[in-house]
Order: sequence, then structure tokens, then C-alpha cells
Amino acid sequence: MIDLSSTPMLAAAQLASATLGPVLAFAVPVALGGLGLAIALASWRLLRGPSLPDRVVALDLIGTIAVGAIAVYAILEDEPIYLIVSVVVALLMFIGTVAFAYYMQKGGGQK
Repeated sequence: MIDLSSTPMLAAAQLASATLGPVLAFAVPVALGGLGLAIALASWRLLRGPSLPDRVVALDLIGTIAVGAIAVYAILEDEPIYLIVSVVVALLMFIGTVAFAYYMQKGGGQK
């Protein structure tokens, strides 16, 4: 039988149940699991392509999911400073997306 007592999801659930209410104690590990699955699927698209814009959109999606994961972690730790970090990450992602759009508009990636 597999021992699940040392999994990160269970550790997050135990920490959440000790500090948060019962609803958040359930929602935080579920949200982290869903976000982890979403990052895995977006990483697959990032590696598979097939084109450069597909990969950039996948990278942007991974960054957006990371912002969500940081927000969930801020709830778990009850530290609002992590929300500021997530805003900075979102701003950097936006700048990167605008830079890529400018690059594509100027004919970048054309052979």
C-alpha cells in the first residue's frame, strides 16, 4: 500500500485545516492540485509547439497559472506580501507578451 502521509497535498491540507476554516482547508489543496495539473498540461504544449506563437501562449499561460498558485499560497500562509509578488509577476508577463507581439508585428519569425 502507498503511504500518502508524506505527500505535499496532504501536508498542505493539514496546514490549511490547522489555520483556516473547513472550506478553505478543502479548497486550497484542490486548487493547488488543479493548478499543478494545468501547469503540466501547459508545459506539454510549450515543449510540443508546433509554432512559436503556440509556445509563447503556453509560456504566458504558465505564468498566469503561477500567479494563481502564488495567490493560493498567500491564502495558505496568510501572508498578503505574496499578493504583491503575484502582481509583479503578472506585470512582467504583460511586458513580455507586449514585447513578443511587437516582435511578431515587425515580421519576426518569418523565413
